[in-house]
Amino acid sequence: MTFQTFNAVVKNCVCVIAFLMASVSIHAQQPSMQGLIAQSLSKLEQPTPDDFLNCIAELKRIDAMFPDSIQPKFQVALQSLCFSVVNPGAPQTENLLAETEQAIAKMEQMKNADPSDICTLRGFYYMVRIVQNPAQNGQRYYLDVMANYEKALKLNPDNQLAKQLQEQFFEGMKQQTGN
Repeated sequence: MTFQTFNAVVKNCVCVIAFLMASVSIHAQQPSMQGLIAQSLSKLEQPTPDDFLNCIAELKRIDAMFPDSIQPKFQVALQSLCFSVVNPGAPQTENLLAETEQAIAKMEQMKNADPSDICTLRGFYYMVRIVQNPAQNGQRYYLDVMANYEKALKLNPDNQLAKQLQEQFFEGMKQQTGN
């Protein structure tokens, strides 16, 4: 998959973030948390790698302030994946991906977690792994990406991020295979 395709994914992710903030199952979380998250995400209008890393650090602090809340964990994972897809060889990428795996596992155990959002994150995680090394990881994770996006959309047909990432994945695969 090309850098341009996944750069488009990141730009689309930034556009969808505001929508996701409203759609992620929050269940009576404090409004100050919403404001803090929105303030942090607003810094990603024209994101640089440092902007992503600073935003992720801020979101981690918000998560520490609201440890029982899902949304900060979701946003940390999403922004870590967005950084990683655009910077697959960056020194921070492996640590961010390991933390993302842990965050997804933790969210799966939380009663208010939206299973569609978790499947979307997991599909995006595998997509990043493919971007890191298409020759080695393409065949290995292709079905995982597909299955997670399909499950996410089956659980919630209105999951815009899952739709968008699935479309970007298909487009990237078409470009790589020439079909």
